[in-house]
Amino acid sequence: MTFFDYALLCVSALAAGSINGAIGSGSLVTLPVLLAVGIEPTAAIATNTIAMVLSALGGTLANREQLLRERREIAPLTLIAVVGGAIGAVLLLVTSPDAIQFVVLILLAVALLMVVGQPFIARWLTRRAGETPQFPYRSAATRIGAFFTSIYGGYFAAAQGVLLLGILGITTRRPIRDINGVKNLMTFTVNVTAALAFTVTALFGGIDVKWLAVAVMAGAALFGGYQGAAIAKRLPDLLLRALVVVVAIASLTHAALS
Repeated sequence: MTFFDYALLCVSALAAGSINGAIGSGSLVTLPVLLAVGIEPTAAIATNTIAMVLSALGGTLANREQLLRERREIAPLTLIAVVGGAIGAVLLLVTSPDAIQFVVLILLAVALLMVVGQPFIARWLTRRAGETPQFPYRSAATRIGAFFTSIYGGYFAAAQGVLLLGILGITTRRPIRDINGVKNLMTFTVNVTAALAFTVTALFGGIDVKWLAVAVMAGAALFGGYQGAAIAKRLPDLLLRALVVVVAIASLTHAALS
């Protein structure tokens, strides 16, 4: 990789950290760039997951008071996130390189559709929010949905927050502002679990994590998440979403022609 490649990764991670602070789905900016600089898909996903894990921490800390109040309710969901994230990471590691090239194309397309549809999902969930069950996070539907979303997150990471927000909104009937903290905590837990799995595997030579890229991206994403989010939130949501969509479409085109 060249100096230009690392500079591009730094800029993309800075933007992704800011986007995560504003609308989420920042990995749809960084992952395509990793693929575009020539990193094979499995290594790109692992590198991206490890590098971006801290960008989800800010949203969790911002909601810590709510999470502490509901810790008994959401503790099982945290365990589900660990198990699902581990399963997703293992599935990625055992998927053949030829198959994952096709899988990444499909998942990028799915993630892109979720980002485009997020405003409509949010409005629908807001209208649908009604009487909240006494124990909203204990239902089988909530836990099953969270489990499969965690597997998706451990495998791919990009746009898992959008998917999780929709599932929690539908199954708990709580407004978005009340489930956003739980979504952030679960996303962070899944990312940490998958990142640990990829790190251990890399130490034994099972996967080629690009550690210099991790260092460059992690620092930029952390700065973007804490400093850039304030700027990003003052920008039009449509502009941020358009950036994610453009990068994702460019990645799909590049991957399809490769």
